[in-house]
Amino acid sequence: MATVASEASEPVRRRRHGQQLESALLTAAWDELAEAGYARLTMESVAVRARTSEPVLYRRWANKDQLVFAAIQHYSKANPVPVPDTGALRSDLLAQLTAVSEALAGYYAITAAAAFSGLLAATGLSPAQARDKIMETQALPRTRIIYQRARDRGEIDLERIPPAVLALPFDLVRHDLLMDLKPLEPARILSIVDELFLPLVRHYQAAQDPSPPPSGRTAAI
Repeated sequence: MATVASEASEPVRRRRHGQQLESALLTAAWDELAEAGYARLTMESVAVRARTSEPVLYRRWANKDQLVFAAIQHYSKANPVPVPDTGALRSDLLAQLTAVSEALAGYYAITAAAAFSGLLAATGLSPAQARDKIMETQALPRTRIIYQRARDRGEIDLERIPPAVLALPFDLVRHDLLMDLKPLEPARILSIVDELFLPLVRHYQAAQDPSPPPSGRTAAI
């Protein structure tokens, strides 16, 4: 009877299926990448961490490299950086860039280590291709919420600001993260916003589209 009671008290292990299973596998792969590094990560080590078998992984990803890229993208999507709403474009940007810097420093350290420890050589991707693949989930759509709110408040005219200018603050933060693999100093974030981005915004907003003078009149000089 004691044996029966003991067995009955043990938690029932539920089988994982579909999206739940895939999420668990990718989380295990990310954790293994963060702790062991790309060179020591294997399909077997991920399977052990995920408490599953290697065939379960191979049914979804043909090799270690595909699994690692999928794990990187899954982590990024599962951990989005919150978009602040402070009521002003400048303070929104300062808060967002600070949050991005703090949240992604570890992410870039892990992915950069993977790239330089064999991921690039194994996949045959160029550094630019690997960067695009790793960063494709961090494009502007979420950050554009800041600009849309600023437009609604009348702070910015999105029709006048080139896309490259709107992307500039986030591109510079990503560049610094990739170069230093640590959060940016507050002074650097202030410089990006106050000395680079906002002056460009003012420049383009002040520019007036040339329009022809009314018919039969001479334009004032």
